[in-house]
Amino acid sequence: MNEFSIICRILGSLFNRQPQDPLLVPLFTMLREGKLQQHWPLEQDELLTRLQQNSDPQALAADYNALFVGSDCKVPPYGSQWENGPQEVAVRAFLQQRGMPLSDGPADHFGALLLAASWLEDQSEEDEIEAQIALFDDYLMPWCGQFLGKVEAHAGTAFYRTLAAISREAVQAMRDELAEE
Repeated sequence: MNEFSIICRILGSLFNRQPQDPLLVPLFTMLREGKLQQHWPLEQDELLTRLQQNSDPQALAADYNALFVGSDCKVPPYGSQWENGPQEVAVRAFLQQRGMPLSDGPADHFGALLLAASWLEDQSEEDEIEAQIALFDDYLMPWCGQFLGKVEAHAGTAFYRTLAAISREAVQAMRDELAEE
């Protein structure tokens, strides 16, 4: 797994799963112990320190639910619910064409799209750069700025405000990296 894949997997997991999800325990442990910074390839030390200081999963559960869960959530995490976002069926078809195994969950979830970018980096064949560029340009970039801005505006915890800032910079850095390749 390379740096691109690691960033996508970490950020995708933090958006895609409830903070108290057992699968996130190792990640939150790394965060609390300050070990994520040692492995983070982007210059975001100040933001990562802020994330570390606010990383109690139990305290974050209510904010996660208010932000992302249910029909009356403050910030819908699904691209299809944003004006410039992709339709779920289009995202699903795109990923299936590349051989990605999909769950029954919506494929247009912000976290799921980042996890898909990680999968494409790790699994896909020689057209991975074109597939990743398409994923970013067609399914992620058109709406993620609005989405992350709303997360920053509506988050009740410093954790999710900081996660949105880290994600905005990381998504742009990864897209810039794809352009260079």
